[in-house]
Amino acid sequence: MADILLEVCVDDVAGLEAAIEGGADRIELCSALALGGLTPSPGLMSLAGRSPVPCYAMIRPRAGDFVYTSQELAIMEEDILFAATSGISGIVFGCNHPDGRLDEAALTRLSQLVSSMPRTLHRSFDLVPDLAPAIELAVGCGFERILTAGRARTVCEGMEDLKTSIKLAAGRLSVMPGSGVNLDTIDALLATLDLKEVHSSCSASTDTGHPFVAAFGFSLPGQKRTDVDLVRKMKARLSAAKS
Repeated sequence: MADILLEVCVDDVAGLEAAIEGGADRIELCSALALGGLTPSPGLMSLAGRSPVPCYAMIRPRAGDFVYTSQELAIMEEDILFAATSGISGIVFGCNHPDGRLDEAALTRLSQLVSSMPRTLHRSFDLVPDLAPAIELAVGCGFERILTAGRARTVCEGMEDLKTSIKLAAGRLSVMPGSGVNLDTIDALLATLDLKEVHSSCSASTDTGHPFVAAFGFSLPGQKRTDVDLVRKMKARLSAAKS
């Protein structure tokens, strides 16, 4: 049986290097993980494009909801076009209507822009009112996987929805649990769900350095960084539990 894949989300070059060194199978490349992840810089995408590990770039132009204006969609298109030239392996995005339904027109527009590029539908999926039509839309748009916490804050709270989503997907795409996946929760996920891959930050709190960095607003309190040892331990746990 194949190993369960580990995707690690990172938002800087140190995190990228830690994820690679720790043995991540795939990397979700972002900026501003404290805000759920925004589009990484062109420089970071170019660097990640030369990585020995496949990297998927988050395409999210701002914090907040996933209801985008035409101008914001145009920005996302430009970012996708750059990602396609950078060596990045894939992209991650999502779009909703104000009522939470996935925005089929926007998702189709972005998916068709570089249709050969692998795609992940991110946690905009967690806002949908109904699972079945959302999964059918994701399949129709050609997404490889859905990153989801089961329409909850964390995967442990969304376990029932995760089970339902995996059943509805029926192998047509992967349902990848993310949010709250760590060494304390992974065993419950493995015991309950038929998984092919998981998404984790594998991060630990870190010192911001100069005492005024946070005080001046240059860093958020409780900043976290990808931890090589946590990546290794998570990968070992998944390797020991074959799918």
